[in-house]
Amino acid sequence: MKLLSLTAALVLGAGVAACGEDDESPSGSGSATTEEATPAPTEAPAADVGALVEGTSKDTSSKPEIPAPSGEPPAELVVEDVKKGKGPKAKAGDTLTMQYVGISWSSGEQFDASWDAGQPFPFELGAGMVIPGWDQGMVGMRKGGRRLLVIPPEMAYGPSGSGPIGPNETLVFAVDLVEIG
Repeated sequence: MKLLSLTAALVLGAGVAACGEDDESPSGSGSATTEEATPAPTEAPAADVGALVEGTSKDTSSKPEIPAPSGEPPAELVVEDVKKGKGPKAKAGDTLTMQYVGISWSSGEQFDASWDAGQPFPFELGAGMVIPGWDQGMVGMRKGGRRLLVIPPEMAYGPSGSGPIGPNETLVFAVDLVEIG
Protein backbone atom coordinates (compact mmCIF):
# COMPACT_ATOMS: atom_id res chain seq x y z
CA MET A 1 0.00 0.00 0.00
CA LYS A 2 2.77 2.45 0.90
CA LEU A 3 4.65 1.56 -2.29
CA LEU A 4 1.53 2.20 -4.36
CA SER A 5 0.97 5.56 -2.62
CA LEU A 6 4.60 6.56 -3.09
CA THR A 7 4.48 5.62 -6.79
CA ALA A 8 1.28 7.66 -7.27
CA ALA A 9 2.87 10.64 -5.52
CA LEU A 10 5.97 10.45 -7.71
CA VAL A 11 3.92 10.20 -10.93
CA LEU A 12 1.74 13.12 -9.82
CA GLY A 13 4.84 15.11 -8.86
CA ALA A 14 6.45 14.42 -12.24
CA GLY A 15 3.26 15.59 -14.00
CA VAL A 16 3.21 18.83 -12.00
CA ALA A 17 6.90 19.41 -12.76
CA ALA A 18 6.36 18.72 -16.48
CA CYS A 19 3.51 21.26 -16.59
CA GLY A 20 5.78 23.84 -15.00
CA GLU A 21 8.52 23.45 -17.63
CA ASP A 22 6.71 25.86 -19.98
CA ASP A 23 6.88 28.62 -17.39
CA GLU A 24 9.74 31.03 -17.53
CA SER A 25 11.83 31.56 -14.46
CA PRO A 26 12.16 35.06 -13.01
CA SER A 27 15.50 35.44 -14.85
CA GLY A 28 13.82 34.76 -18.18
CA SER A 29 16.03 31.74 -18.97
CA GLY A 30 13.07 29.49 -19.72
CA SER A 31 14.06 26.79 -17.15
CA ALA A 32 11.61 25.43 -14.58
CA THR A 33 11.64 26.84 -11.07
CA THR A 34 12.92 24.65 -8.24
CA GLU A 35 10.23 25.74 -5.79
CA GLU A 36 7.47 23.52 -7.18
CA ALA A 37 5.77 21.41 -4.55
CA THR A 38 5.70 17.65 -4.79
CA PRO A 39 2.79 16.04 -2.92
CA ALA A 40 3.77 13.93 0.09
CA PRO A 41 3.01 10.21 -0.06
CA THR A 42 -0.27 9.26 1.57
CA GLU A 43 0.29 7.43 4.85
CA ALA A 44 -2.10 4.93 6.39
CA PRO A 45 -4.03 6.43 9.32
CA ALA A 46 -2.24 6.26 12.65
CA ALA A 47 -3.51 3.94 15.32
CA ASP A 48 -6.21 5.17 17.67
CA VAL A 49 -4.80 3.76 20.89
CA GLY A 50 -7.27 5.87 22.88
CA ALA A 51 -10.12 3.80 21.38
CA LEU A 52 -8.38 0.62 22.57
CA VAL A 53 -8.07 2.00 26.10
CA GLU A 54 -11.68 3.26 26.13
CA GLY A 55 -12.97 -0.05 24.77
CA THR A 56 -11.17 -2.21 27.36
CA SER A 57 -13.17 -2.92 30.53
CA LYS A 58 -11.94 -1.51 33.86
CA ASP A 59 -13.42 -4.46 35.78
CA THR A 60 -10.35 -6.44 36.90
CA SER A 61 -12.52 -9.23 38.34
CA SER A 62 -13.22 -10.56 34.85
CA LYS A 63 -11.33 -11.23 31.63
CA PRO A 64 -11.09 -8.09 29.52
CA GLU A 65 -12.04 -7.93 25.88
CA ILE A 66 -9.74 -5.76 23.79
CA PRO A 67 -11.37 -4.09 20.78
CA ALA A 68 -9.83 -4.88 17.40
CA PRO A 69 -7.13 -2.32 16.58
CA SER A 70 -7.25 -0.25 13.41
CA GLY A 71 -4.81 1.85 11.44
CA GLU A 72 -1.05 1.43 11.37
CA PRO A 73 0.40 0.13 14.65
CA PRO A 74 2.56 2.52 16.66
CA ALA A 75 6.31 2.11 16.17
CA GLU A 76 7.09 2.64 19.87
CA LEU A 77 5.97 0.88 23.04
CA VAL A 78 2.63 2.29 24.24
CA VAL A 79 1.78 2.03 27.95
CA GLU A 80 -1.67 3.28 29.03
CA ASP A 81 -3.44 2.69 32.34
CA VAL A 82 -7.05 1.57 31.87
CA LYS A 83 -7.51 1.47 35.65
CA LYS A 84 -4.96 2.74 38.14
CA GLY A 85 -4.11 0.47 41.05
CA LYS A 86 -3.06 1.35 44.60
CA GLY A 87 0.03 0.83 46.69
CA PRO A 88 3.71 0.75 45.77
CA LYS A 89 4.82 0.95 42.15
CA ALA A 90 6.29 -2.17 40.50
CA LYS A 91 10.05 -1.95 39.97
CA ALA A 92 12.85 -4.16 38.65
CA GLY A 93 13.43 -7.12 40.95
CA ASP A 94 9.80 -7.35 42.11
CA THR A 95 7.89 -10.56 41.50
CA LEU A 96 4.66 -9.65 39.74
CA THR A 97 1.64 -11.90 39.46
CA MET A 98 -0.42 -10.97 36.41
CA GLN A 99 -3.63 -11.82 34.62
CA TYR A 100 -3.49 -10.97 30.93
CA VAL A 101 -5.03 -11.21 27.49
CA GLY A 102 -2.93 -10.82 24.33
CA ILE A 103 -4.16 -10.12 20.81
CA SER A 104 -2.40 -9.65 17.47
CA TRP A 105 -2.63 -6.15 16.02
CA SER A 106 -3.03 -7.38 12.43
CA SER A 107 -5.95 -9.73 13.09
CA GLY A 108 -7.42 -8.58 16.40
CA GLU A 109 -7.46 -12.25 17.40
CA GLN A 110 -6.46 -13.51 20.84
CA PHE A 111 -3.28 -15.60 20.90
CA ASP A 112 -2.98 -16.15 24.67
CA ALA A 113 -4.69 -15.41 27.99
CA SER A 114 -3.84 -16.40 31.54
CA TRP A 115 -7.56 -15.97 32.28
CA ASP A 116 -8.27 -19.00 30.05
CA ALA A 117 -5.70 -21.11 31.90
CA GLY A 118 -7.42 -20.25 35.20
CA GLN A 119 -4.15 -19.22 36.81
CA PRO A 120 -2.29 -15.88 37.01
CA PHE A 121 1.23 -15.65 35.62
CA PRO A 122 4.16 -14.80 37.94
CA PHE A 123 7.52 -13.41 36.80
CA GLU A 124 10.40 -11.27 38.05
CA LEU A 125 10.27 -7.79 36.56
CA GLY A 126 13.45 -6.78 34.75
CA ALA A 127 15.01 -10.26 34.80
CA GLY A 128 14.43 -11.05 31.11
CA MET A 129 11.85 -13.75 31.90
CA VAL A 130 9.34 -12.08 29.57
CA ILE A 131 9.50 -10.10 26.33
CA PRO A 132 11.14 -6.65 26.63
CA GLY A 133 7.78 -4.92 26.08
CA TRP A 134 6.52 -6.48 29.30
CA ASP A 135 9.73 -5.83 31.26
CA GLN A 136 9.53 -2.14 30.32
CA GLY A 137 5.76 -1.78 30.21
CA MET A 138 5.03 -3.05 33.73
CA VAL A 139 7.38 -0.65 35.53
CA GLY A 140 5.40 1.73 37.74
CA MET A 141 2.18 -0.30 37.68
CA ARG A 142 0.32 -0.73 40.99
CA LYS A 143 -1.57 -3.69 42.44
CA GLY A 144 -5.20 -3.80 41.31
CA GLY A 145 -4.49 -1.86 38.11
CA ARG A 146 -5.21 -2.76 34.51
CA ARG A 147 -2.81 -1.56 31.83
CA LEU A 148 -2.90 -1.68 28.05
CA LEU A 149 0.42 -2.40 26.32
CA VAL A 150 0.97 -2.05 22.57
CA ILE A 151 4.28 -3.73 21.87
CA PRO A 152 6.14 -3.31 18.57
CA PRO A 153 7.74 -6.43 17.04
CA GLU A 154 11.30 -5.56 18.09
CA MET A 155 10.16 -5.57 21.75
CA ALA A 156 8.19 -8.80 21.26
CA TYR A 157 9.10 -11.75 19.01
CA GLY A 158 10.54 -9.88 16.01
CA PRO A 159 10.94 -11.46 12.57
CA SER A 160 10.80 -15.04 13.87
CA GLY A 161 7.43 -14.85 15.64
CA SER A 162 6.51 -17.48 18.22
CA GLY A 163 3.82 -20.16 18.03
CA PRO A 164 0.56 -18.46 17.01
CA ILE A 165 2.28 -15.04 16.85
CA GLY A 166 3.37 -14.30 13.30
CA PRO A 167 6.62 -12.66 12.22
CA ASN A 168 6.93 -8.92 12.90
CA GLU A 169 3.60 -8.82 14.74
CA THR A 170 2.64 -5.91 16.98
CA LEU A 171 1.07 -7.24 20.16
CA VAL A 172 -1.66 -5.72 22.31
CA PHE A 173 -2.06 -6.81 25.93
CA ALA A 174 -4.50 -5.97 28.68
CA VAL A 175 -2.59 -6.82 31.87
CA ASP A 176 -3.88 -6.84 35.45
CA LEU A 177 -1.44 -6.66 38.36
CA VAL A 178 -2.78 -9.12 40.94
CA GLU A 179 0.18 -9.09 43.37
CA ILE A 180 3.60 -7.51 43.90
CA GLY A 181 6.04 -9.62 45.90
